[in-house]
Amino acid sequence: MKLVHSAAPPAPTAQAAENVLRRIEWTVLRRLDGALQGDYRMLIRGFGIDLADLREYQHGDDARTIDWNATARLGVPHVRQHNEDREVTAWFLVDLSGSVNFGSGRITKRALAVDFVAVIARLLTRHGNRSGALLYTDGIDTVLPARGGRRHVLHLIDRVARTGPASGRGKPTQLGELFDRAAQVIKRRSLVFVVSDFISEPGWARALAFLGQRHEVIAVRLRDAVETALPDLGMVIMEDAETGQQLFVDTHDAGFRRSFASLAARRETALREALAKAGADCIELSTGDDLADTLVRFARLRKRRAQLASGGVPAALMK
Repeated sequence: MKLVHSAAPPAPTAQAAENVLRRIEWTVLRRLDGALQGDYRMLIRGFGIDLADLREYQHGDDARTIDWNATARLGVPHVRQHNEDREVTAWFLVDLSGSVNFGSGRITKRALAVDFVAVIARLLTRHGNRSGALLYTDGIDTVLPARGGRRHVLHLIDRVARTGPASGRGKPTQLGELFDRAAQVIKRRSLVFVVSDFISEPGWARALAFLGQRHEVIAVRLRDAVETALPDLGMVIMEDAETGQQLFVDTHDAGFRRSFASLAARRETALREALAKAGADCIELSTGDDLADTLVRFARLRKRRAQLASGGVPAALMK
């Protein structure tokens, strides 16, 4: 069962979207700029970069660009040169089905999705890049073409914040539909963020893998701690936000809580395996975590992985 609030999202105003963006700019973006030292592309490292040539190492070259395989083969240090596509088009595939309205604390998964879209869209568009979105509720609700500029970011924030499923119940989430539609809509190679709690009917992994053959896909998983470890709350009603089905349970029963945790653990394993098969990197966004800290950790992890994959030596090992 999905532990969710069934209340529809509040209808925001243009001023509400402006307030969200200003808060993000003054809190999350300022911290990211400092932690990433202005290099926003650390978050999307590996996108749009093609190996162009190898040349001998020269004094002043970044040691991280040394190709160690070529160096060993030729006996002289060589560095990699790349052609890099500076313009990035990002697409947000945002799951706004009933289950994202849940939050066991002050922040819901929906609010986390709004903040994430605001941060990444503004981070990219202020450097001249474009962003678009496909919004999913109980089907493809909205397609927002990729554009640039602050005004477009405000429009994205507003639409994500006020888009929600219809009041009727009965249709579970089908993420495969979202991924299939994205493959049709997104023509040019792009950076694709899948923002979802991945509480869906099975069968979406193949569609996501197909999407990843053409685009760089990053799964942004929205989660809440209660969804994996149920606390002792006594007698409660659990409701599926998409079908309306309810179940009266005794969370004081330790055996029930263990069974719940076991099922959640199996779902975690299946989800991680599906994302790995699809070749998608994953950002875990919890309602109890700090968004800026999570993004910085992800950026640094991708940077280290890129260095290792290309045969480079991490800076920490060069000291």
